[in-house]
Amino acid sequence: MQRKKKSILITGCSSGIGFETAKYLSKNGWDVIASCRQKVDVKKISNLGITCFHLDYHSEKSIDLALDNTLSVTNGKLDAIFNNGAFALPGAMEDIPSEAMKEIFQANFFGWHYLTKKVIPIMRKQGYGKILQCSSILGFITLSYRGPYNATKWALEGYSDTLRMELEGTGIDVISIRPGPIKTLIRENSINYFNKWIDWEKSVLSNEYKNYLIPNLKSNKESLFNKLFELKAEDVAKIVLKSLESKKPQLAYNVTIPTKVMAFLVRVLTKRKINKILKSHSTNHIPSDT
Repeated sequence: MQRKKKSILITGCSSGIGFETAKYLSKNGWDVIASCRQKVDVKKISNLGITCFHLDYHSEKSIDLALDNTLSVTNGKLDAIFNNGAFALPGAMEDIPSEAMKEIFQANFFGWHYLTKKVIPIMRKQGYGKILQCSSILGFITLSYRGPYNATKWALEGYSDTLRMELEGTGIDVISIRPGPIKTLIRENSINYFNKWIDWEKSVLSNEYKNYLIPNLKSNKESLFNKLFELKAEDVAKIVLKSLESKKPQLAYNVTIPTKVMAFLVRVLTKRKINKILKSHSTNHIPSDT
């Protein structure tokens, strides 16, 4: 079968940003190779007519196989990758077990590095390519009770900045996509990780968990903040396409008004003032849908 001209491997396509980006890019002429951690979701994507393989960031063998399968259908070339799959773990940092930090960093950072490291030689040989990283507003600001996710996204920002400098002149662009409040399933999915790792009843902050974090975590009520500023996952997909088709893409794309506002404020205000603003945020206990 003859493939389309430009190809992209997208991770984390089970739902949300990955799912919508895979569909949107496919509709706009890109040869999309999607990937999902759950094999049932691989079938779901494949039924849409989009090539999809199993890829689990926790398994290097899985990443190797997914990349090999991808290259087998793109004739050994790859125009772009979009590292996207991630999860959130709500809770106070003093209550997060070390093993939990290892798990989230494997899924949100180390797995991304492994895949990126495998792709770079391919792009170097081609003389071109784009590495897109789905970062977050929480890659340059922090909110309490979201520490593990904050940490992985801050690490990703530093990683991407370094990689960009090292690849300058190779024809390979490194682009950070920074969503703010986006309607996805990340908050709902974070409940499972919270239940797995956080023994909140034994925490000195048990009242905070009981009265604020857990009710907000499980609430289906849409906050005024989200009503005003939350965008759909497809809005991120549109920015992804824009960055892919730009001859001179931005180093980072801030998606949603809150992301753009905070990106400005962190440049002009002191850290203390920024923290005061964020600490007073009424939804500070709700894990970010980014």
